[in-house]
Amino acid sequence: MKRYGKIVLEAEKGITFEVSEGTDGELVIRALNIATANVYSTNYANPVVPEGYKHVCGEWNNGFVIERCSDGSQFVWIPVGSFDSNGTLDGEHFTEKFGRRNYMNDEFSDDEFNEALNGELLEQLESVKKYGGFYISRYNISESSEGKPQSVKGVMPWVNINFDDAKKVASTIEDNEAVKSHLTFGAEYDSILEWFIKTEVKTLAEIAEDSTEWGNHWNTENSPKKVVETGSREEWCANNIYDFAGNVDEWTQEQNESSFRVIRGGIYFVNGFDFPVAYRDCNIPVFNFSNPGFRATLCIK
Repeated sequence: MKRYGKIVLEAEKGITFEVSEGTDGELVIRALNIATANVYSTNYANPVVPEGYKHVCGEWNNGFVIERCSDGSQFVWIPVGSFDSNGTLDGEHFTEKFGRRNYMNDEFSDDEFNEALNGELLEQLESVKKYGGFYISRYNISESSEGKPQSVKGVMPWVNINFDDAKKVASTIEDNEAVKSHLTFGAEYDSILEWFIKTEVKTLAEIAEDSTEWGNHWNTENSPKKVVETGSREEWCANNIYDFAGNVDEWTQEQNESSFRVIRGGIYFVNGFDFPVAYRDCNIPVFNFSNPGFRATLCIK
């Protein structure tokens, strides 16, 4: 096969190209219509309920909860299509409804936090644009008596787990033709914070907008000073999502300039002034730590 020094892509006016890595090492080049490339579905107010799930409570704008019929695991709808276009997928242009936010100001760029738009994240972006949102586990993932991951109330979170194992476990929650699960991305985490701000969940809005002025409401004065059962404290609930800024902090797939992976969320023993939910911490992905837990996100195909 002849080798070429470069590849030239030409397109008619109104067409752009998106280049990414495929899941099997290939280079994927997609031709996109500029007029529709960044369009998010307006159907976010009518969340899709995947087969095998049922709606149990909440509305699209305050926590639409679905439950898996097989084990009672619950997930909450995040209506991305209703957000302002102030997120980023490339770390530079804050023009996306779905994406990371620079809540920590200079720390975001100084530490070169990044997330490659390929594989699962690219699939999730396409899903979010198609359906207008995505589902996040309502609770920190825990381990059932059979050793399977679940998102249910009233059990201890799955902690003492490293990033690599958390990612593997999260991917086993759902894997069928309709739905695929994965460990939460930074783009998803910040999209949830943006939703809290938009719906005026004041304590979380204050965390995300200015980390230096959020009080100790979740992390010190009301803390039980230990890890507790999932969903056991109502003051740690916002828009039907529990423990997002309390109990245990959480692994995400975001990373900084090194190979360290980003941990988010406020843990039970830290001061909310210093470590709010918007704060990005980093740790070595192959080491087990006693504190971090994790969540799973659903990608609807």
